[in-house]
Amino acid sequence: MVDVARSRAILRLALPIIGGMLSQSLMNLVDAAFVGTLGEVPLAGVGLGGYAMFLVTAVVLGLSSGVQAQTARRHGESAGAGLAQPLQAGLLIALAVALPLSLVCVWQAPQLLGLMTPAPEVNEVAAGYFRWRVAALVPIALIVCFRGYWNGIQQAHVYLRIILITQALNVAISAGLVFGLAGLPAMGASGAGAGSAAAVYLGVLLWAAQTWRHLPGDRRGGHRRWPPRRVFATTLRLAAPHSFQQLWFAGGYAVLFWILAHIGTASVAVGHVLVNLSLLLILPGVGLGLAAMSLVGQALGRETPDDAHRWGWDVVRLAWLSLTLLALPMLLFPAEVLGLFLPGSLVEMGRVPLQLTALMIVLDAAAIVLAQALLGAGANRTVMLLTLALQWLLFLPLAWWVGVVQGYGLLGIWWAQLGYRGLNSLIFARVWQRRRWQRLAV
Repeated sequence: MVDVARSRAILRLALPIIGGMLSQSLMNLVDAAFVGTLGEVPLAGVGLGGYAMFLVTAVVLGLSSGVQAQTARRHGESAGAGLAQPLQAGLLIALAVALPLSLVCVWQAPQLLGLMTPAPEVNEVAAGYFRWRVAALVPIALIVCFRGYWNGIQQAHVYLRIILITQALNVAISAGLVFGLAGLPAMGASGAGAGSAAAVYLGVLLWAAQTWRHLPGDRRGGHRRWPPRRVFATTLRLAAPHSFQQLWFAGGYAVLFWILAHIGTASVAVGHVLVNLSLLLILPGVGLGLAAMSLVGQALGRETPDDAHRWGWDVVRLAWLSLTLLALPMLLFPAEVLGLFLPGSLVEMGRVPLQLTALMIVLDAAAIVLAQALLGAGANRTVMLLTLALQWLLFLPLAWWVGVVQGYGLLGIWWAQLGYRGLNSLIFARVWQRRRWQRLAV
């Protein structure tokens, strides 16, 4: 039976997160829509460059859950004095990690992208696009920490407002740089990366200003001192498994595109659009999962473990409903959806895989939500091990065997992925029901 009050509490927290995440994911789709008009090779290059950026960004993504899990637990304990310390620790770690990593990636971009594609013309486009995107890694790392803090104190509307402004800037600047509008240089595919980077730099200034205004005077004073060593240690303990998981999860997509590159450039171009659409449409599930992370963390902070367990399943039910509704257009009108991003010659190749993608995101709902809920409980290591084992030991070898060795191509790989996503949800549901996560300290 649906508890209306609890559903409202979930949606009040989740809807701003969902709106912000949907808007953020549009960055890659906006780039694809602009560059898709330039031809198959630029589209494939931007696809590979975008996933290389996804791979690098994964190194710092764990900081978001590390900051959010601690902030939510302290918020549930009403521990006002230490509420901002996880954010401060996360920002300092973000700077220390992201700055040298971005410099190395700008320097070695052609070599890194060469590992993902054997086609030199695609590599040239991908490297140019990637260099611009990775130049904004430092502000991205800072933003994920700010996001974790605001979600942890259940003020996700701040996230939505800033992300919407950032994405509006991204569309305007990227269009100008891709096509040479408003007196800007026509940079082609590289212009899409430069526009995205410029928007992120402007966005992090908004985050910093909003957070500084929000913090009371005593907490601002606390920001002039180093947080306690235990806060650094806890942030790293929570962030490291999640970042490692995200890194290898993103690496799995890089391997998937390497597999598609062995099938053909057309498969890479179609696969880029299919994966971006799936990542866009699962974001309501991820947003609901982030709400579950805060709700579970706060319930455990109040020492109400049964309530924490119930929050997980309450959120899963809403995720199933929302993802089913979002999947229907892809299931019923695949050619029309693909026509927005692909030239007519490639639409038929992607029609059935897009319908399979629609089924995937519904099957994956429980895993998406419960993985985030487990992060809120501090079970980061469990989430990492399950996610990586299923992806690297099951799906990727199966994708190579089905798509390349057996010759079933893109369609065969997407059938294999459908089965993998269903199994993923079954396993995470089992872990949630065993409740061992209720005994973890954060």
